[in-house]
Amino acid sequence: MDYQVHPSAIVDEGAKIGAGSRVWHFAHVCGGARIGKNVSMGQNVFIGNKVTIADNCKIQNNVSVYDNVHLEEGVFCGPSMVFTNVYNPRSLIERKDEYRDTLVKKGATLGANCTIVCGVTVGAYSFVGAGAVINKDVPSYALVVGVPGKQIGWMSEFGEQLDLPVTGNGEARCQHTAAIYRLTDGILEKGEA
Repeated sequence: MDYQVHPSAIVDEGAKIGAGSRVWHFAHVCGGARIGKNVSMGQNVFIGNKVTIADNCKIQNNVSVYDNVHLEEGVFCGPSMVFTNVYNPRSLIERKDEYRDTLVKKGATLGANCTIVCGVTVGAYSFVGAGAVINKDVPSYALVVGVPGKQIGWMSEFGEQLDLPVTGNGEARCQHTAAIYRLTDGILEKGEA
């Protein structure tokens, strides 16, 4: 076994976990889960059967990654943030055939205690603020806060807010990496440094 599992954690037979990953105290990884390399799963984390987690993700304490949630490389899930997989749950009505897919793209940050309502795509390198409720797709590089989530700016891949308007056109340089970001008709793209 080329990954670490704390003695109090449960990893069900069949789970695939990549080299260098860590499963901490009281976590539970279901048998159908597919987890990449160098993934950290904090205390009291739950990973469902129909879940994929790519390399280098960090899942902080008390996060449940339910069926039909897919995390691309380098996603950060802050403490106690929430995923859902049924849009309109009822205890008395079976809706397992209604799970909606949720995709969190490369490098995105999901802040502590935020909620990601199922069926959305969270764009690459976007930043969801602590406590936000995301109920619609988030553009790549967007900074989204509040309930319901509202875009208030743009973030660099380094994780710093860029001096750009939310809509329209503009250009900004990341002070840490010198990368240039171009906003064209409300879509942000990273250019060459």
